[in-house]
Amino acid sequence: MSDAANSLVVPVYGNSAGIPALLEAIEGIDVELGGDLETIFVVDGSPDDSRERLLAGLAESQLSARLVEHSRNFGSFAAIRTGMSLARGERIAVMAADGQEPPSLVIEFLRGLEADVDIVVGERARRDDRGDAFSKLYWRLYRRFVMQAVPAGGADVFACTAEVRDVICSLEPVHTSLVAQLFWVGFRRRHVPYERLPSAEPSGWTLRRKLRYLSDSVFAFTDLPVRILWLVGILGLIAGAAIAGLAVIARLVGEIDVPGYTATILVIVLFGSLNMIGLGIIGSYVWRAYETVKGRPGAIVRGVVEFPPKQDDG
Repeated sequence: MSDAANSLVVPVYGNSAGIPALLEAIEGIDVELGGDLETIFVVDGSPDDSRERLLAGLAESQLSARLVEHSRNFGSFAAIRTGMSLARGERIAVMAADGQEPPSLVIEFLRGLEADVDIVVGERARRDDRGDAFSKLYWRLYRRFVMQAVPAGGADVFACTAEVRDVICSLEPVHTSLVAQLFWVGFRRRHVPYERLPSAEPSGWTLRRKLRYLSDSVFAFTDLPVRILWLVGILGLIAGAAIAGLAVIARLVGEIDVPGYTATILVIVLFGSLNMIGLGIIGSYVWRAYETVKGRPGAIVRGVVEFPPKQDDG
């Protein structure tokens, strides 16, 4: 299979019903780019028959593609990283498999990289799915306290040059945020606003995954939780000293005859809880460091199928 100038990475998880529409959309992108597109589908341990439907659909299409399968579910960022590492194109774009980003956005991404730009990021101007208010609040706080370069509406899809890809893939892939890494590395960036469409499929973005994404995005890029812990500790020390001073004065003037059991319990519970929170924050950093030094890969590839299949030289 000849190398193409443009590569498209599509992570796939639980998208069986939308495979025909997905392939049709990518075929349209390929035509618009003059047939100069390779597509890398990364099936990330999908529990449905997404892989089988992709195999059947790609066998009948004219797309130049590779179907990559992870040995289990490692997460969408790991799937994107796998696809990026296998991309042969000089320009690499990422597209979701659920149809929430218009195909024209991919074309704009790839063409935007030709204008002296290293990274093009899709900036969500508006989204028609649930959780919009919480998403806006999250990204507002993230921009304020962690990384100011991230768009106000957040970012999910992007395109970059092969040079940027090499840098991104050289970074530690364990328990981190690929989106945050994209902004951390610098380079010349451009934002493309777009309206995110509602998904026709049930979302796999569960509360557990959201909390995992939140912790990876924060703990991997800022010491803010530790600084907050310092601040809470200092304020608690001041409050404790003030309460102790008042108790001593009240005791001296005869206002307190018997030590207060309730006050003692409240103080123990308050500072015991603060201590547990502090241990949890420090433990999160230590655990991530431990996971990194293990040297385990961020994902394991079970197999790769190429379309059209390679022909034997003999």
